[in-house]
Amino acid sequence: MSELTVAEATESIYASLRADNADIDTHIAALKAALTREGMKQAVFDPAKLAQNNRSGRKLMQAYFRQRGVSVKFSDQ
Repeated sequence: MSELTVAEATESIYASLRADNADIDTHIAALKAALTREGMKQAVFDPAKLAQNNRSGRKLMQAYFRQRGVSVKFSDQ
């Protein structure tokens, strides 16, 4: 498996979210590795691309990713 960029890993997560969270943990792990390789501390997501673009959905996503070692920020914040 080739190493993904942060942008590619983020797109994989958007696709997974649209597919009812299929393989989400695998995509989060790939994102975490990409963030480390690129020296970034946070993943930035566009809330318009999320299945649940409300405060509750964003907070749930942040908590789930945080449990897996990825800090999430949304581009509107």
